[in-house]
Amino acid sequence: MEVTAGMSTIWLQIGQCGNQIGQEWWKFVANEKAPNSAVDRYPFHTPDGKLSALSVDSEPKVVRRLLRELKTGSFRDSNILVGQRGRGNNWAFGYHGLRTEDENSLLHRTMDSFRKEVERRDSYSGVVLLHSLSGGTGSGLGAHLCESIREEFPMSYILSVSVVPHQTGECPLQHFNSLLCLSWLQRYADGVLLFHNDDVLRRIQASCGRKNEHVPALQPQISLSDMNTHIASCLAALMYPVSSLRTPSGVSIGLEPWELLRSVCPVPTTKFLYTSQMNKRGAASWDSMLSSIVRTLPRHSSTGNTHQSTAVLAVARGTGADTFNCSRQPIMMKVKQGYGCVSWNPQPLDYWTDPWNIVDQTSPSRSLTICANHSSVSDYMQLVLEKARTMYDAHAYLHWYWKHGCEEGDFLQAFETLDSVVEEYSAARDQ
Repeated sequence: MEVTAGMSTIWLQIGQCGNQIGQEWWKFVANEKAPNSAVDRYPFHTPDGKLSALSVDSEPKVVRRLLRELKTGSFRDSNILVGQRGRGNNWAFGYHGLRTEDENSLLHRTMDSFRKEVERRDSYSGVVLLHSLSGGTGSGLGAHLCESIREEFPMSYILSVSVVPHQTGECPLQHFNSLLCLSWLQRYADGVLLFHNDDVLRRIQASCGRKNEHVPALQPQISLSDMNTHIASCLAALMYPVSSLRTPSGVSIGLEPWELLRSVCPVPTTKFLYTSQMNKRGAASWDSMLSSIVRTLPRHSSTGNTHQSTAVLAVARGTGADTFNCSRQPIMMKVKQGYGCVSWNPQPLDYWTDPWNIVDQTSPSRSLTICANHSSVSDYMQLVLEKARTMYDAHAYLHWYWKHGCEEGDFLQAFETLDSVVEEYSAARDQ
């Protein structure tokens, strides 16, 4: 059967974090045990069998490891773009690059390869960015690429998968980097899937803790790879083909990322998304899995306001997916109540199902993944604003940003942009 690239998405992984998540993500996509793997591969590959992806980093180490882990030749050689000097965990250095660079800069080389990748498909729909908010390359170059792609392809979608740093201990510049990157994403992206390192760590620890309840003293050791795998599993649940979005012939044309945006971003000014996932082996009920997810939701803001959601998407995969369809009305009502869906949105809920659980190959198993446009993001935005303003008022580290081409206006606009995000989420709540 001949299938064209169709609505193929381009996957752009940027910096150390983006490439490490990409490494785990492609392992899910390359799963040949999936029942429909022969046709499900097309949203992720060009007709010649290469991945529809670019791997970009200012240093070669992580990219080399990625290429060793993946099947030889998966990436097109021209889509592997590396530099020889890191960006010092500095947004300005990542955004502006080296002063001596011109047409040979990492940005220009990446955009040139990106254009050629777009030309390889008959219908380019959009790009998914994988990156962090704190690293110089992920935050700075990621922001610049997001801006450049929006300007060159204004009608296409941009979905960012952004990793939020631990609240403390990663990098003294992380609050500035996050402030600037988030403001660029608000301006140029259509949606942002936020994955908080602290939240991911807690979820994995809780999962390991349940497995080791009979040995309370056993403390699980969580690796960076474990955290990246968790994030990749959430992406797989949300973006790997589902039966309800296939063509009548059973082929996936890669609508999932863009249907996700349609479902959970009803208002263009509120685009930051919160994802939770529960995976169970055996015959766990969908209702009990949903209850476990709802219990972990942030309930109230620091000012005492009840958090709400403007829209929610639930994705049920695995054994008994048909039972989710049969009982969807009470389940979705519980989703609506648990996530506090606003009353002004007439259709705040959507759901997808698929009989294959891409998250876990064990049979029987099932996963429930919920993506919500949830107002708890405003708590994080306020934290970034507070930390960044304190540093800015003290003139801490600013010389590192002026040195690499940043200007005072960049910070002032970033503060204003994030303030507006907080206001938009507050206004989106039911009055």
